[in-house]
Amino acid sequence: MTHHDHDDERITGTADEHYNLISVLYHALEGASTYEIYTQDAEEAGDDELVEFFQQLEEEEAQRAERAKELLAKRISPQGAVAR
Repeated sequence: MTHHDHDDERITGTADEHYNLISVLYHALEGASTYEIYTQDAEEAGDDELVEFFQQLEEEEAQRAERAKELLAKRISPQGAVAR
């Protein structure tokens, strides 16, 4: 069951697609931060394989966050240009 309630837009004043992008951005940043901690734990344990794995996940989340920021900026800026 997917949550897609158009009443949300009336409640928050935020378009569904903007809210969704903000949610993706938040979770990607949160994930990257978590994986950074996991990487440190793996480094302390001397587990190079896990260090590499968690670093890869952190990079993927950071890329996801950057893409979400670009898409959000394009949709909320007056000219439709990407804000930096």
